[in-house]
Amino acid sequence: MTRLIHDQFAKDLMEELLSCFGEVRDPRRVPSETREVDVWFVPQVAPNALQPLGVLGCMVQTTAILEPFRNAASADEICSCLLKALEVRFDLQRQADRNNAKFSPAAVPMLWVLTPTASERLLLGFGAKEQPETWPDGIYFLAESLKTAIVAIHQLPRTPETLWLRLLGRGRVQEGAVRELDALPTTALFRNKALELVLSLRRDLQVK
Repeated sequence: MTRLIHDQFAKDLMEELLSCFGEVRDPRRVPSETREVDVWFVPQVAPNALQPLGVLGCMVQTTAILEPFRNAASADEICSCLLKALEVRFDLQRQADRNNAKFSPAAVPMLWVLTPTASERLLLGFGAKEQPETWPDGIYFLAESLKTAIVAIHQLPRTPETLWLRLLGRGRVQEGAVRELDALPTTALFRNKALELVLSLRRDLQVK
């Protein structure tokens, strides 16, 4: 139940943050089984318009699948996310074939696995590596053709650019992000709605 409550909070927060900049499709079924991606986002603005979202905005400059986890994602859970992303890829390829169109790998969405923590062993198991020249600490990329990254939220630097991602963390990470959010001017973009969602999350967890 706790996981379902957090899943809904994560989806609501992502929809609130992203709907100004493109189309949030939630849920989206993928073929072969009743699998659904958590958040499917298609940007409809220029990349620079996403700057208010900081690192999250950089992540969604192209079509993206966001898979947030309440607890640390296990290897099996990440494999399940990969399977969904690959099924999406092959579905897009089938659609291109049916329409006699050339399939472009660039059309395949980037998969972002958002986990509150990630062990070194887990990251090594996927061969995930940071790209410090372009991305902050805590973001690990799998092999290029997989178009997948694991975001270890607890490792993200405590900066305004990572605030929206750290709200999806746990414990002290999330508490710190909430304090930073509350300290923003009341006119700050997304502040009030995000606080409402956090308070709703806490009420639901208390009831549970």
